[in-house]
Amino acid sequence: MLPLAERMRPKTLDEYIGQKHLVGEGAILRKMIESGNIASFILWGPPGVGKTTLARIIAHQLQRPFYTLSAVTSGVKEVRDVIDKAKRNAAVNNGLFAPADSRSPILFIDEIHRFSKSQQDSLLGAVEDGTITLVGATTENPSFEVITPLLSRCQVYVLKSLGKEDLLELLHRVMTRDNYIRSLGIEVKDTEALLRYSGGDARKLLNIIELVSNSGVKVIDNETVTRQLQQNPVAYDKDGEMHYDIISAFIKSIRGSDPQAAIYWLARMIEGGEDPKFIARRLVISASEDIGLANPNAMLLANTCFEVVNKIGWPEGRIPLAETTIYLATCRKDNSAYLAIDEALAKVRETGNLPVPLHLRNAPTSLMKELGYSDGYKYPHDFPGHWVEQQYLPDELVGTIFWKKE
Repeated sequence: MLPLAERMRPKTLDEYIGQKHLVGEGAILRKMIESGNIASFILWGPPGVGKTTLARIIAHQLQRPFYTLSAVTSGVKEVRDVIDKAKRNAAVNNGLFAPADSRSPILFIDEIHRFSKSQQDSLLGAVEDGTITLVGATTENPSFEVITPLLSRCQVYVLKSLGKEDLLELLHRVMTRDNYIRSLGIEVKDTEALLRYSGGDARKLLNIIELVSNSGVKVIDNETVTRQLQQNPVAYDKDGEMHYDIISAFIKSIRGSDPQAAIYWLARMIEGGEDPKFIARRLVISASEDIGLANPNAMLLANTCFEVVNKIGWPEGRIPLAETTIYLATCRKDNSAYLAIDEALAKVRETGNLPVPLHLRNAPTSLMKELGYSDGYKYPHDFPGHWVEQQYLPDELVGTIFWKKE
């Protein structure tokens, strides 16, 4: 019998749970699919949110040939084999080579962030001329891991962790539609533990349900779920090291100025075989978000750590990672810049494109000077202390405070 996660895999967009901002009525991906005109794109999001499933649904709905490669097991040779096959099929189907044909096959690459530069380079020509439509899936920020030429040819769509209502809908679907689960006659009494351990991951939820159901229980409640998962600590986690839970504990320990806990979670990630660049990137984020203006040198050290780790890898990379972790954990903390940019972004979205005050505008042409551009601007260096009071914000925002000095 197939695993529950495979039995419950949606086959149509209407069965797909979550990601309404992408596939809901009127959303961008749904419109693209319904039009039948799919461009290459990359799906970026945490595990278990439907990246692979969405790619399969798209290929099925558009009746396109569908090729799958895993960046873990595939190299340049496998990529070129798929591209050659796509070209041969195009020649047969169209009577001549027509790579831009709307029925070009979909090449789905799971964990595309693990592809090397040469592997990604091998995709460029086929994506550019339409021989294939690339759909990549990644749990890592594409701007770090995908080469710029390939990234420029693909739209990036961000998938979110599933919310409570999404997970409850999936749970209801399992209990009412899966024949095997229904045959067990199990009653769901509590859902808090199921949702908490799932962490927004549909695959985790399905694996937990399957684990608990196969244990012979007749009632699923918080106590039953907790007991089963304590007895089988890795049974519901694909990676075995609870990747996102541990990185969350790591960053929160640094934020909480606890170097002992931070170095422990770092050791857990190292021992679990985590990608050192993944850890180093999180340190850069922590330095900017949690330490910020309290110690600007933290960002310099974290960035240097990333560069060093990228050069030396394991096992020596553990040393700069440990040094940076302890340094960040013992730094004073200040998130005022983080809060300020978020407040400013919110205000921009609320107020739109407010005009720049005339005295702040450049006047490179005579017409602009006649219109009053730059008129009345006070050059701060002409005043005592290199400062003079004048308006810099748009008229509608005068007096608004974004950055609050701690």
